[in-house]
Amino acid sequence: MPQVHFLDVTNRDGVQTARTGLSKFGKTMVNFYLAKLGVAQSEIGFPFLFHEVPYVRAQVALQEAGAFGDLRLSGWCRGVAQDVEQAAPLGLKHYNLSISTSDYMIQNKFKGRLDRQAIIREMTAAIGAAKAAGAETIGVNAEDGSRTDDGFLLEFALAAKEAGADRVRYCDTIGGDTPDRIRERFAKLASATAMPVETHCHNDLGLAVANSISGALGDLDAGQDAWINTCVNGIGERSGNADLLSTILAFEHGFGLNATIGDALDLTWARRFALWAAYAFGQPLPYNQVGVGRNAFAHESGIHADGALKDHGNYELYDEATLGPFPEDWHARAGRVVLTGEYGGKAGFRHVMDGLGLQVVDEDLAFRVVQLCNAMTGRPLTDDELTLIATYPRKLSLLFPGLAD
Repeated sequence: MPQVHFLDVTNRDGVQTARTGLSKFGKTMVNFYLAKLGVAQSEIGFPFLFHEVPYVRAQVALQEAGAFGDLRLSGWCRGVAQDVEQAAPLGLKHYNLSISTSDYMIQNKFKGRLDRQAIIREMTAAIGAAKAAGAETIGVNAEDGSRTDDGFLLEFALAAKEAGADRVRYCDTIGGDTPDRIRERFAKLASATAMPVETHCHNDLGLAVANSISGALGDLDAGQDAWINTCVNGIGERSGNADLLSTILAFEHGFGLNATIGDALDLTWARRFALWAAYAFGQPLPYNQVGVGRNAFAHESGIHADGALKDHGNYELYDEATLGPFPEDWHARAGRVVLTGEYGGKAGFRHVMDGLGLQVVDEDLAFRVVQLCNAMTGRPLTDDELTLIATYPRKLSLLFPGLAD
């Protein structure tokens, strides 16, 4: 039976959000939380960019050490062989290769530099480079897929499959698709290619989650697995991407959605991830954020309050306890508190680590990693961040070339 899988793109599309940013250590923590949630794959960033190289090396080392469980790490490259060849030495096993496919972008973005056949040549060459580098899975992205006509979309997808791609990503790049349309297009394309079509939906019309679900259902209609792109808290370019938690909850609790999720999800990490992300990105959660907002389970009006007091199921679709506890981190304590960070000393470091009950693998190195990660993020480190540092200081030192030499 075909299944639904989640491929989170917070560390690629999410970090491209204007007026915000995330450190390389923050991107590492995104992978940590996605692994705890049980998401299938994380698109960790741009392995062909020079400033991502130490970060990618650290992620590969952490994965090999077991820090990320079964989470698959994938790199995003433009659909050109040169990007993949630059990324290849870093050892990633999964790739998504992206190139524009719509006539609109061919005319107004490429300005005559590429035509349809050139796009297919570039894409297939990039797939060949990824295969030569030992890639285990390859997804090919049809940027602006929602404005690409059916005929060329099919030609593009079939050429990608023949070259060795495992999935084609249908990108609703400008967020104009609608649920009925996208389900029909996904079913048609997945059936004609006999391969999964991956959703990548933007929220310009407030339909990213609905479109992602509908596109996935189109895959299932065609007997193919569905792969859904998400971002934590729905962040992303312009109005954002499909929200990770909202999409998961829809499949778990939406009426009439009888789809099987193929990932072993653990939503008891949902609140910790969402609130950490709001803190790290500097983007406070809206009060009405699905599942994790301050008002997601708050009741005031008389009829609702009376019903919720009798049985919360009267006015709540799912149990808030399934989303895990709210974090109560060391750095957020009121009153007298000793922290550890960029300008702290060994006494404070030991005090915090002992207070959290952490066994530090290499105290001297972990202490320096704490200082550098605090300097990198510019904010107090959270309990989960300190836990990761205490456990994997040598792997995290790869974020800072030369530190552990």
